[in-house]
Amino acid sequence: MVPVIAIVGRPNVGKSTFFNKVAGRKISITENRPGVTRDRITADCEWRGRPFTLIDTGGLETKSDDFMWKQIALQANAAIDSADVILFFTDGREGLTSSDHDVAELLRRSGKPVVLAVNKVDDYSPDQVFEYYSLGLGEPYPVSAEHSRGIGDVLDAAVAYFPKGENPQSESLKIAVVGKPNAGKSSLVNRILGQERTIVTPIAGTTRDAVDTRFEQGGKSYTLIDTAGIRRKRSVEDDVEYYSVLRAFDAVRRADVVLLVVDCAEGLTEQDVRIIGYVHEQGKPSVVVMNKWDTIEKDTNTVLAFEKKLKEDLKFMGYFRSVYVSAKTGQRVDKILPLAGEVYAHACFRVPTGALNDLLLDAMRVSEPPSYNGKRMKMYFCTQPSVCPPLFVLMVNDETLLHFSYERYLENVIREAYDFSGTPIRIAVRSQKENGV
Repeated sequence: MVPVIAIVGRPNVGKSTFFNKVAGRKISITENRPGVTRDRITADCEWRGRPFTLIDTGGLETKSDDFMWKQIALQANAAIDSADVILFFTDGREGLTSSDHDVAELLRRSGKPVVLAVNKVDDYSPDQVFEYYSLGLGEPYPVSAEHSRGIGDVLDAAVAYFPKGENPQSESLKIAVVGKPNAGKSSLVNRILGQERTIVTPIAGTTRDAVDTRFEQGGKSYTLIDTAGIRRKRSVEDDVEYYSVLRAFDAVRRADVVLLVVDCAEGLTEQDVRIIGYVHEQGKPSVVVMNKWDTIEKDTNTVLAFEKKLKEDLKFMGYFRSVYVSAKTGQRVDKILPLAGEVYAHACFRVPTGALNDLLLDAMRVSEPPSYNGKRMKMYFCTQPSVCPPLFVLMVNDETLLHFSYERYLENVIREAYDFSGTPIRIAVRSQKENGV
């Protein structure tokens, strides 16, 4: 495993700004108010040839009795426990506070190496950081995360604590968990991981960032990406929620597999269909996870009735795979990862060119393409140049002659011959004359 660096500190000292700068992209949502970051946010980073995992945490309010602040503190403490090095962030503009002393005491008790960063120091002078020596955590490093000043010094100090001879992690299967607010995404992630990795409350919108968690199970490596609930545009109330939704869509784009979590009690709603439609457009293999199955009164035909309704609502992606689970009780949750691996394997499958051409030429003999103005499409050959999603390119005499209905027919022929369940496939046509033949 690569070393882990956790960024901790009281609220609104610039932890997420620093995190985004080092990660090289805006992963954590930043806004000038406390409590925006709640869960642990992670990113794979590198400094001077040394790979590491960087963790952003919510602000520590050690003396607050508020439920949400307590949950944020639990997540921050979990990050501290898993870290090899801790970056303790303070605010150089506001100066040293009693909360900083409380956090410093917590970090001393952890026994972990601590690098002290004094952020928001835009014009450095030694007097600005002198008082921070009183924390007893060694030399304070002046930083301006917003203007990218002093970041290298802090990372140099952190990397110096890394053990020698660490190897980078192997690739893992990235699985994004998406859906409407309160569908049970975070509960499902926690159940799969067997730990309270993300904050769970009955309050819709608790999760804000896309939370990556890497783990191993059954000898395989996975990264679960818990995302904020995706509401309709007109229902998005503030900037934080707007950026949360953007992070969720970004998680879909960078995922290998997407889990759409649906509340069984509500059934598949119009918003659920929109979300899975976006997943389909992005060409991602997916699994429809019908959650809260424990709340449904059942008989021998209940699953069949739900499946029938899903097929009606998801006619545009008849290839979907589904699983009926309860994050609360753990029912069938163990089926999710194997199913995710299965649909990803289907997305990576490549049909041999010879077999593909035989299949489609036979299909065109059985059902000829429709003619247009007395001209009929002829296929010369077909190839599959790429996977994830599988792409099939047909070389024809005139690409304008391929009707949508016949394209659907060819797709069904391919799916009947090969198992591409759970993944979209793409069919493209090219005219010979456009390729200089």
